[in-house]
Amino acid sequence: MWKPIFVFAAALLALPACLASDLTPIEMRWLRGAWPVIAFAKREKLPLDIVVQPQDSLGAAPLALAFVDGRCKLVLSMRGNAEAQSTLSRIESDLLDATLELMAAHELGHCRRYLDGAWYGLPAGFSATVPDELSPDLRTAFLDMKAARREEGYGDLVGLAWAKQQHPQQYARLHAWLVTERLRDLLPGSHHDTLAWVRLAQDGGALAGPSIFAAAARLWAVGLAAEK
Repeated sequence: MWKPIFVFAAALLALPACLASDLTPIEMRWLRGAWPVIAFAKREKLPLDIVVQPQDSLGAAPLALAFVDGRCKLVLSMRGNAEAQSTLSRIESDLLDATLELMAAHELGHCRRYLDGAWYGLPAGFSATVPDELSPDLRTAFLDMKAARREEGYGDLVGLAWAKQQHPQQYARLHAWLVTERLRDLLPGSHHDTLAWVRLAQDGGALAGPSIFAAAARLWAVGLAAEK
């Protein structure tokens, strides 16, 4: 259970400068990079809060999304967590802000799914299948893993749709960065094996459109159909 040190309603924030002064430099760096996405959420009136965990968070994702009492929580778990800096170090300096935006937009994709009541759900006409050889006690775990993988795939496509819309000149490099990240320590078929969807978006034109969520949903369905 995360315990926030600060919770900021995005609707009340105008500029990153108004954030509390006792945030760490690395927390501020991630927030500055993600700020265009946070500002977008504010304009779209999405119920998004920023949560900074004060305790050490070794092994946690530096940036994640929680959903509590009808509100989305963009959670920073960066204290005592070397992965926060390691992630930044794997990004080329001139691509850093755009990449942090992509990651924040990925989490906003999760927010949209929660708000739509669609989390872990499938579009009409799709169904989840389980290998016949799985024992009953493994079926639930298998279905949960597949559902989590689908949600991560959708999140990646929202991040890429944002990149296409906001950073078209850097899209190819952002896409290549995401492919590289998803290939790191890859376990095929696991929660973060989203390559089936990411590769569909190699041509950013596949994510064209005014809504990053609608664009992602269209390509997400193509990937789902290919897995049937």
